[in-house]
Amino acid sequence: MKAIETRDLEYVYLTRGGNEPARALNNISFSVSEGEFVAVVGRNGSGKSTLAKHLNALLLPTNGTVCIFGKYTHAEDLIWDIRRQVGMVFQNPDNQLVATTVEEDVAFGPENLGVPPAEIRKRVDESLKKVNMFKFVHHSPHVLSGGQKQRVAIAGVLAMNPKCLVLDEATSMLDPTGRRDVMGIIQKLNKEDRITVVLITHHMDEAARADRVIVIDSGNIVLEGRPREVFANTGILKKAGLDIPQVSSFYINAVNEGIIDKGEIPVLIDEMEEILSRLKFANNVRPELTGNQKDKVEENREKIIEIKNLSFVYMPNTPYEKQALDDVSLDVYKGEILGIIGQTGSGKSTLIQHLNGLLTPSGGSIKVSGIIPKGKALKELRRKVGLIFQNPEDQLFEETVAKDIAFGLKKMGLPETEIERRVLEAAEITGLQKDVLDRSPFELSGGQKRRVAIAGVIAMNPEILVLDEPTAGLDPAGSTDIYQFLLRLRKEKNTTIIIVSHTMEHIANYCDRVAVMDHGKLVLTGKTREVFSNREFLSDIGLDVPQITELFYRLNKKYPFVRNDILTVEEGIEELKRVLKK
Repeated sequence: MKAIETRDLEYVYLTRGGNEPARALNNISFSVSEGEFVAVVGRNGSGKSTLAKHLNALLLPTNGTVCIFGKYTHAEDLIWDIRRQVGMVFQNPDNQLVATTVEEDVAFGPENLGVPPAEIRKRVDESLKKVNMFKFVHHSPHVLSGGQKQRVAIAGVLAMNPKCLVLDEATSMLDPTGRRDVMGIIQKLNKEDRITVVLITHHMDEAARADRVIVIDSGNIVLEGRPREVFANTGILKKAGLDIPQVSSFYINAVNEGIIDKGEIPVLIDEMEEILSRLKFANNVRPELTGNQKDKVEENREKIIEIKNLSFVYMPNTPYEKQALDDVSLDVYKGEILGIIGQTGSGKSTLIQHLNGLLTPSGGSIKVSGIIPKGKALKELRRKVGLIFQNPEDQLFEETVAKDIAFGLKKMGLPETEIERRVLEAAEITGLQKDVLDRSPFELSGGQKRRVAIAGVIAMNPEILVLDEPTAGLDPAGSTDIYQFLLRLRKEKNTTIIIVSHTMEHIANYCDRVAVMDHGKLVLTGKTREVFSNREFLSDIGLDVPQITELFYRLNKKYPFVRNDILTVEEGIEELKRVLKK
């Protein structure tokens, strides 16, 4: 039986003012079989979320049809039944949690469906057990980590006994452990309970686990098939603003270099490991490492941030007291790009909020660009330090995108001509089209909102730019654009950049040094290559390494002469050439 079937689906929405129609979906026709796991991928604004909202009749087609388990969404008397069968899980779990305890939150849906109390109790317990959250049944949702909140959101949907689960970027805000846990639960629900899954994601390693992948670009389906079939079409994917898993990219490069024979493209790390295990490694001498230019963090550079024995306690002297930072000492050098990694709740965001005086230390000291963040010095400090938060909605409030970007510039008292120039420049740098500038920022996709938030800060030309998950919710091409901009900003203006991220590939590719946080403590600091060489230590505190690093770590376990500190696909290819050379 078909769980989902769309025919010639079109959707046109009205932009700001209600008189500017824009086509979001164009002749979308596809089907999903009952029990199938389908991933939908595409760049920001391609129509993925719009499509998702059609699957449980949150939106209705302008033209064409959507049929869910034999029921058409345009039939008003069937909408209630459709929404009982299709559960939606959104990007930010906080938007779906409504009650004061976990069990009340999970019970909310079945209560509204009129399910008897005894059955509700049973469903709540069963749903929480399925997502491994039963022990938190009496906890308040707001004290949970991001991954735990998302699991509760999924449990709340499962308690309504849906036949289909639609997840719209449900893992994009989570740390590696949270992502891994949620993906494990999704796969288990699909395989064991035969729940149909539609996963919208920018993470290609997640799409690789689906039965089928659908690629959307500009409201059109441009590619469809099994993951390995889709990932083989790198040209189409690149044009659609997407990439492929590192192991797939590594394989394609190795084939093109003539290092390995062409076969079926691997999409999972285990598959690539199996291919490499069949090769005969000849060169069994481990080379002396010289590193590359990115590894060289010059000594005796100017310290622009000095943090000494910093501690911070939320809600001190109350029953809710929480030590968020504990004796953190860290120096940041002018012009470097520093990555900060750690699980959700490790203290990363708390730490960076001290850098422009949003938080005041409970103990220890901090000096930024020679300024101690307190009193009248805060105004000058905030001109020097630009801070971009994890949720772009937190920073957007103006009527139009242009006004939002210009807000800080007006507060600085700049002339109108200079404000206009900087707004256009910031929009161009962050990839915002001119026609977006007159739209409300709240009409935009999550990725576009993030670009607006970044544009509003970089337009002020800060000495230090601090970004909390700058590419969460951005498509791969958008993420690359943002990081390329940051590199250019550092090169042209010697801007110091601090990046908090859960995406280890980005940290490995772009950061000079990495600081690792765990339970409020700074547990490891060093050059990027040194930090990611500590794979077992990172794993113990719930962190991943880049996929290519994990691959060569596994190879090193079997063949000690293979380097275990590979950070990029290009480095991996060179190392593979070396160990195969006779």
